[in-house]
Order: sequence, then structure tokens, then C-alpha cells
Amino acid sequence: MELTNSCQVLTFDQVNRLHNVLSQTVFIHGRGNFPTLQVPLKDLVETVIVGLKEEGLKVRDLRLNGSTASNILSTESNCSYNDIDLIFGVEIRSSSHLQQIKCVVLNSLFNFFPNGVSKDRMNSCTLKEAYVQKMVKVSTDTDRWSLISLWNNEGKNVELKFVDSMRRQFEFSVDSFQIILDSLLGFYKLSPVPMKPNFFPTVVAESVYGDIKVALYHLDNKLIATRNPEEIRGGGLLKYCNLLVRNYVPENFEEIKNLERYMCSRFFIDFSDIQRQQQKLESYLANHFIGDECGQYEYLKLLYHVVSSSTVCLMGHERKQTLRLIEYLAKQYSLVQYVPVMVYGDKTYSLVQPSTFVMPLSDSHSCSPYYNNLVPCF
Repeated sequence: MELTNSCQVLTFDQVNRLHNVLSQTVFIHGRGNFPTLQVPLKDLVETVIVGLKEEGLKVRDLRLNGSTASNILSTESNCSYNDIDLIFGVEIRSSSHLQQIKCVVLNSLFNFFPNGVSKDRMNSCTLKEAYVQKMVKVSTDTDRWSLISLWNNEGKNVELKFVDSMRRQFEFSVDSFQIILDSLLGFYKLSPVPMKPNFFPTVVAESVYGDIKVALYHLDNKLIATRNPEEIRGGGLLKYCNLLVRNYVPENFEEIKNLERYMCSRFFIDFSDIQRQQQKLESYLANHFIGDECGQYEYLKLLYHVVSSSTVCLMGHERKQTLRLIEYLAKQYSLVQYVPVMVYGDKTYSLVQPSTFVMPLSDSHSCSPYYNNLVPCF
């Protein structure tokens, strides 16, 4: 691969972090009576690649993407990550190729069943129902890809993405990193000697945002930067508010106000009715704030502000309807965190009823510095 300003070679410490990620055992949980699969990530990857090639599908490369890649490249390696996102560059020319990919992934799971488990009555359909959280297929003039997310009940899903072409591969600069894994996987096969500071494979990372040094500067300094958010499904709105609540700040404060309007516009194009908005919000909260009611509450406060101040594409009643939805969800979490109580003797009494609860005008939990003076009055 020819190195450009969008690429950078990893240091030994970074390659060692990458090795630790690939060497870990991930848990894929089964629904109902299906057993939990304990899967060495490297073995899963190699099994899928072999299966794709046996089906006659051309595999260009394999990349680690998303927050896991950001964690490896971060100066302090202090970025949290949940999902493990893997991108298989593969030729997709027809719907039959998509079907082949699905069968390869699901059949790969058979290799990791515990000893003694009968597989006689299992097929790809039952495995999908048991182990897949979501499955997406996209086939247009500019985008041909599929996603299979394997279920982990702690939110640490293994997401396998198979990409022939994808016009937009990132939301913000801090999630634009892709680490090419082929050289490390080849090293495992060829070298019996473990890696050392003076003996390790050359591994390249790429930022699909552009200049990788700029993107790494944004990552290490917790800066928010993007371009053309109207190209992103959902406009990047939910990820943007997630960055804000994690104390990221806009790189350019003047530009971000315009970008917020584009984010909101695209979000309401893709999720046009209130039912779809609620489904998307609840799914996002469940996947990104597992067991963190306080984080969910702070997130919804920020989302309320962005939608309230930056939405220009909706009719008045539609805007109010969305804001009421966010308010409703916020109150569910605020009741857990903020309902005042009175202790009398050996009993504790709530001072408000849930039906009349009003979010407090101030609290001990601060929002992002960008919105630290904005607290919604519901």
C-alpha cells in the first residue's frame, strides 16, 4: 500500500495493543437455550476469511475500524470502546453474494460451539435468530455492503462489515481510523517467534477523513470535526451529542452551528415519524449507555438543546412532538437519579409523583463545556 498523508505506520506499542485485541476471547451470547460461544477473535476472523474464499469471493483486505481502532491509535490509549468493528473488503456483485456472505458468517459459528452440543437440527436460520443482533444489507449505485452484528449482552458486539463500496465511511474525524490487519495476520502464520520491539510486522493505519495527523490531533485533544453531515445516515446527530457528553468540544465553534442544522435535517429525513425516532433513540441509548442512567440523562439534555436550537426543517408541531419525546425519555432516567426524598423515622417518602415530575433546572452533573450554561426547562 502506498503511504499518503492519510496513512501512518504503527509503533511497536500500537501493534502490541492491536495484538492484544485480536488475541482476546470474545463472548457471543445466545438467546433462549443456545449456549454462549467463547470465540478467540483472531480465529473467528481467519475462519470467516477462509469461508469467503471457499465461496469464490475475492477478499481485498481486512481492517479494524471504529472506537477500537481509535483506542489503539490514541496517544494515551484511553478511549473507551464497546463494539469490535471489522471491515472485510470483499467483492459484492449480486444478491447471491450477500447470501453467501451471510451463510459463511453463520456457519463459522459452528466451529466455536462447546463440546457435546448437538448441531443436528441447527441451520443458518436458527443461528441467525440465536446470535445475530442486527443484519443490514445495502445495494445501490454507490453503496454495496452488508453488516452482521453478533450479539453480546454487555453491549460488546462483534460487528462484521463486508464492503465492496461505501461512499461515506465515517461520521467524525475521531472515528475515521482503519487499521489494516493483513500484515499482522500473515505474521501469525509465518513467524514462530513472538513480537519484540525490534521484530514486529509493519502495520498501517488510515484515516478516511483525510490527513491522519489532523485526525489524530482531534482524537488526542477531544475535538469534534466533520464535513458534509448530510451524507451520513441520521446526520451524525446522535454520535455528535455522544461526543459532547463525553466532553469533546467543536474544533470550530462558528462552523458547528451550521453543521448542527444539517445533522438535524438529515436525521429527520431518515427518521421521519415519531415511532421511528423513538425506536432509534431507545436503541442508541441501550447500546451506548449500558447501565448508566445518569449518562443517558445527560445525553438527552444535550440532544434536547441541539434539536431545539438547530432544527429548521420541521413544522412547529413536529418539532414539539420530537422534543416531547426526548423530554419523556429524559424523565424516565431522571426519576432514578434526581427524585428528591424525605426520610421520616424508618421510612423514605418521594416528594414528587412521577406524573408531575419536572426536570431540575440545575444539578450536580455538568454537561459538555460547549453547553455548560444550557439546561432544559421541561
